[in-house]
Amino acid sequence: MSQQPRLIYLHGFRSSPQSQKVTELREWLAARDVPVELVTPELGFAPDEAVARVASLVDEAGDRPVGLMGSSLGGYYATVVAARSGLPAVLVNPAVAPYRLLRGYLGVQENLYTGERFEVTETHMHQLSDMDPGPLAHPERFLVLLQTGDETLDFREAVTRYAGASQWIQPGGDHRFQDFPRVLPAALAFLGMGSF
Repeated sequence: MSQQPRLIYLHGFRSSPQSQKVTELREWLAARDVPVELVTPELGFAPDEAVARVASLVDEAGDRPVGLMGSSLGGYYATVVAARSGLPAVLVNPAVAPYRLLRGYLGVQENLYTGERFEVTETHMHQLSDMDPGPLAHPERFLVLLQTGDETLDFREAVTRYAGASQWIQPGGDHRFQDFPRVLPAALAFLGMGSF
């Protein structure tokens, strides 16, 4: 089994491991031959199942270093798992309170990459709310990457939510996070997975 550090990347709502950020991350790591095992689970939508899947990937790593990286809803899941496990996490335009944000998406939705259809229910909103870790005991374990032009999330909510964490706020951009590879050296260094 690989002894490399494990980097677990968590995609957002209606996204998948085929997303542009995952592709850019994979290519960036490969081009620099970074000795990291990148794991990009398909999270589905059921929040409890998604977090359980991530927790099992953390456990499977054994005594190897593990770092979390998550975007949007994946940033929320990374926050939940990091708060429970004590792992470091890099959050990219993270959803702060998805149980409020996603209320407008109740009903049948479609994955933007796979075309898979799934139903968002009130039960899912309760699951998201119940797993919220509340005030972070160790905000220093988080690096929050925000772009002020995010059309989906108000970056100021994340600034407040992650007070005490390292924050990199870039003017402009969008929810997808423009020029994502530019922040990867800082992200990997924060997770203790190399210096570039």
